[in-house]
Amino acid sequence: MKKLLLGLVVVVTAAGYFLYSADGGFSKQLAAPEPPAFVKAAPDDWEAFKQNKMAARDAHIAKYQTAYNRFADFAQSETDGVPYIILKLLPKVAPEYWGEGDDFLSVMGLFYDERLQGSPVPRGMGFTGMSRVDPKANIDYASFACGACHIGRVRLDDNSIYYLDGGVNSEFNVIGYRKRLVQSITKMVGKETDLAKQTQLIKEKILTALDEARASDPNYFYKNYTYEDRRFDAAYEQVQIDLFKSTADKVIAQFIQHHVSEYEGWKAFVEKYYKGAESRLFDGLPGMEDAIGFNTVKANIKLKQKALTKPFASLALPPSHGVTDIMAVWEQNTHDPVWNSDKSDLVNGGGQWTGHIPLPIYKNIAAQLTIGYENVDVRVSAFSEELLDKMPASVYPFEVNIALAKKGQVLFAENCAACHQPNNGKVYRDIGTDMGRAKVAGLFVTLGAISGFNDVCGADTVVQMYGKDTKPCAHYKGVSLEGKKSLAMTPPKLHDGYNALPLVGLWAQAPYLHNGSVPTLYHLLVPNERPAIFVKSRLDYDKKLAGFAWNTNETTANKEGYIFDTRLSPAMSNKGHDKDIQQDGKTFKLNWSNDKAGALAIIEYLKTL
Repeated sequence: MKKLLLGLVVVVTAAGYFLYSADGGFSKQLAAPEPPAFVKAAPDDWEAFKQNKMAARDAHIAKYQTAYNRFADFAQSETDGVPYIILKLLPKVAPEYWGEGDDFLSVMGLFYDERLQGSPVPRGMGFTGMSRVDPKANIDYASFACGACHIGRVRLDDNSIYYLDGGVNSEFNVIGYRKRLVQSITKMVGKETDLAKQTQLIKEKILTALDEARASDPNYFYKNYTYEDRRFDAAYEQVQIDLFKSTADKVIAQFIQHHVSEYEGWKAFVEKYYKGAESRLFDGLPGMEDAIGFNTVKANIKLKQKALTKPFASLALPPSHGVTDIMAVWEQNTHDPVWNSDKSDLVNGGGQWTGHIPLPIYKNIAAQLTIGYENVDVRVSAFSEELLDKMPASVYPFEVNIALAKKGQVLFAENCAACHQPNNGKVYRDIGTDMGRAKVAGLFVTLGAISGFNDVCGADTVVQMYGKDTKPCAHYKGVSLEGKKSLAMTPPKLHDGYNALPLVGLWAQAPYLHNGSVPTLYHLLVPNERPAIFVKSRLDYDKKLAGFAWNTNETTANKEGYIFDTRLSPAMSNKGHDKDIQQDGKTFKLNWSNDKAGALAIIEYLKTL
């Protein structure tokens, strides 16, 4: 998205400032809804409730199956990403960096979903032949689908897998993927530094591997896959190979430049903001990302390359780190904003951890841009908005002690519900957590993003959905967005803290706090027992404490996960949400260290949400 980069320079001018301020928007602090707080009743019959909620989730996906498919499987961009043929040949040219066979992307957290039979790539990786109007008009590029981050898994007692549609893929490591791409490039080019010679070296190795793969299997790349009404058979595969060979020099040169500069830019960013945790961040943190995203890093790099824009390069970077856990995206309506009485401004409702991007369509587009693509497919965001608005959260799949949950419901209503209620846009500044994530969208980043978001998808942008021309950014909740460009981002002063998010599907969102530094709900409520070091990204579940298996002294059947050390950097601190707070003359209990029975009751109730 080239205009986003320009926006980061334009914002320093008076014209850029008026783009932000002239058409109003967010004229007052987002506020919490009026009491009484919303509290769901714990069900009387857990098994019936569980089955009904599972059925409701399945029915919702079936109703919005087209939108689900695009959320789960479609590439984020039709022109950016890794050339699909190169992607599929990586385990042949650099096997030491990738997994084996078709499962080679498992090393960075993508898995084959048994519900998606015959796919040539795992869930969360899409290729552009699935979405391009003319599937044979260009080479296929591979890039992540929304499902890479937002379809997770938990292992049940019988060792089967329960899929979390709209949840969190705690195994997904986008930084690890970028690093492995660069390692593969480095292996193929050796010590050669000239781009033209690097291109020829990689071309020779890729084409040799391609011919060997095709000789052994004429369906090596696409597995004769059928998706909706498209057939990726041997004939389609041959067309793709011919197109790739005819454009190899240009495509491979772009592949080298893009991925090497992107990862090197990330390393420079880490060295600036993550002192003490560099080696961990260079490898990536599965289930986590930095809110600044790869496009911000690239903007900084591009601005540095020209004398005219070099003085403004630092403006492209946020003033602080922004590492966060991937969020669940189900039941988006519970933290969307609503219109004020005259439909001129948005009130109530947050968004991400800080609510700085209030509109659902722009939250989705921001997620696409964060992955690092410039020319994003807006349809993916539009279909995702349609799907996720009221998609039920995945229900807790284990047993619940209903009597204990009902006791917890009372304690929750007294101490938690006033903040953690739907559409609460209030910003909480004094809860003791690291404030880095709350400060990533400073003034210049905000101004550039407003300009960039509206360039990608403005009120007049037209895309094809369900065979019809559609304007996905023209309206929100029935109100026109014409003349309301500034609503794409809230001013920094309105999100200088964290939202208290609604707790739907909370059981599946461990570990907790914005930076995933607290392994279970028990450790959240009993802060004096929080471990400084624990294991993240396991699929087994701790049913007593409510979180994924975390104990470093315990082993799991599959030896999953990685060590997370909360002491490496302030960005990873496990402090916060650990002291009682006062609001409007009332004390709310956050630290349950002296009442562990009460904490366990609340946890039992939270499992039902």
